Amino acid sequence: MLVRTRWLAPLVVLTLAGAAHAQQSTEPVDAAMNAKIRAEGMDHSRIMWIEHNLTDVYGPRPIGSPNHVAAAKWALATMTSWGMKNAHLEPFTWRGVGWLPGLASGFMTAPVKSNLKFEAVPWSPSTKGIVRGQVISLSPPDTPTPEELDAYLAPLASKVKGGIVLVGRPADVPVNFNERPKRTPDDQVRARYEPRDPNAPAPGRGGRGGRRGFAPPPEGHLSAQQVNQRTTAFLRENMPALRLNGQGAGRIPGVIVAQNGPGQIYDDTTPQPPAVILRTDDFGRIYRLIADGTPVSVEFNVQNQYFPDGKTSYVTVAEIPGTDKSDEVVMMGGHLDSWTSATGATDNAIGCAIMMEAARILMATGAHPRRTIRVALWSGEEEGLLGSFAYVKQHFGSAEAPTKDFNKLDAYWNIDDGTGRVRGASIFGPPAAAAILAQYLTPFTDWGVFGATSSTARVEGGSDNGAFAVAGLPGIGTQQDPIEYNSTTWHTDLDTYERIVPEDVMHNAVVTASVMLGLANRDQMLPRFAPDSMPAVPAPRRRGGGEN
Repeated sequence: MLVRTRWLAPLVVLTLAGAAHAQQSTEPVDAAMNAKIRAEGMDHSRIMWIEHNLTDVYGPRPIGSPNHVAAAKWALATMTSWGMKNAHLEPFTWRGVGWLPGLASGFMTAPVKSNLKFEAVPWSPSTKGIVRGQVISLSPPDTPTPEELDAYLAPLASKVKGGIVLVGRPADVPVNFNERPKRTPDDQVRARYEPRDPNAPAPGRGGRGGRRGFAPPPEGHLSAQQVNQRTTAFLRENMPALRLNGQGAGRIPGVIVAQNGPGQIYDDTTPQPPAVILRTDDFGRIYRLIADGTPVSVEFNVQNQYFPDGKTSYVTVAEIPGTDKSDEVVMMGGHLDSWTSATGATDNAIGCAIMMEAARILMATGAHPRRTIRVALWSGEEEGLLGSFAYVKQHFGSAEAPTKDFNKLDAYWNIDDGTGRVRGASIFGPPAAAAILAQYLTPFTDWGVFGATSSTARVEGGSDNGAFAVAGLPGIGTQQDPIEYNSTTWHTDLDTYERIVPEDVMHNAVVTASVMLGLANRDQMLPRFAPDSMPAVPAPRRRGGGEN
């Protein structure tokens, strides 16, 4: 999932019980077909086989990499073998090239010998063979003035150039990391869908991405982000042989978060030092030894690879053709690209596997949707929803500049919150759209699926359904049980096949298949905002698509 704040939208909340009151007609839910879908998805599931291939065989899958292309081609061949049609790759260009980490080793050689645990910083260059030396600790003061920061950095220029530099201080770790609940209690999830005043302020959403209240620095002083930016510029001007990074607070010990942030380099030409991210445990040990006056020496050999052809990436598309309404489309998707420290299992091979499995279930049960059901496996989500923005711009345009197919898209369904069971969904659209969507979730109340909400926020929101919302289209995002996602697997070296809960993702594929078929077979498309009531895109977030 993209590194982006989860923007809180005004919500109109509908329980399953209240959905019929908000919508005068009752939706024609096909109980017999749902029984077939359940039986196929639970008794003959292929979802873990799909997940195995996307992760064990082709992971990691960063944008622009041969791994991503190979995974995309495998997905096309697999969906074609199930009888799906129009399977193809849709190219788009982006601001970078492909990259993959290679063989790497790192050791503390003095004052003790120790094997260090680390990951290469994505898109960083290789070291020039083996680099050895004493570590220089570069730990700028908190909220300095620009002059104070310059005075701290200037004497270090000759030391860091060509040296090995440890940047920053150790992160705090959560004291109660062993006490995190495995699941969100059902009553907490159900509360999101209880009736309330539509004009009341929207409740805050907890979990990863919520805004934290940090006090701004005093006037004339630099924020932590500004200090980091200036320190990075200083190191690019005085290029070290290797940069040793730590990571932010909040993750359990032993986990390594390996991702890029705003303004990060994604090409193979802009000068930057080779860099690795140490696990907090190793970073802290080195930092404390140096702070205590004990010199620390290390030895690293990090070999990465760039792929210039990766400036072109691809959206993976396949369809179940519709019948009498085949020119109208219901879409479902997840992002195939991942970060590089693990195999990208929960973020987001499982979202892609759910969509592929949902399509397989529909093919196996002999479903004949009236509208075309289209699977899209995105690329470049982690760099700013690049693939989905490019696709939406090309095929649908926006509410302000629609293409001929803008009014042919019924809805887009997205899953990108890990392995947890789906508990509800949120749709960009009027309350009537959520009321209808809630009815198609009704058959799964016994699985703890509680309802749907409507949103007026034309913002990215953290995953590819946001590209549709920004365009003014009905993008649907799901709410799921957290299951280690925020604390353990999101963008980390532990995001592997073993973190998937088979029963939960089997449920999610069944729910997806049922909801997509239900929407595809309705007489009318879902209600959407009329032109005169379309919410505006927040000014700083206006964009043309395809670039972050």
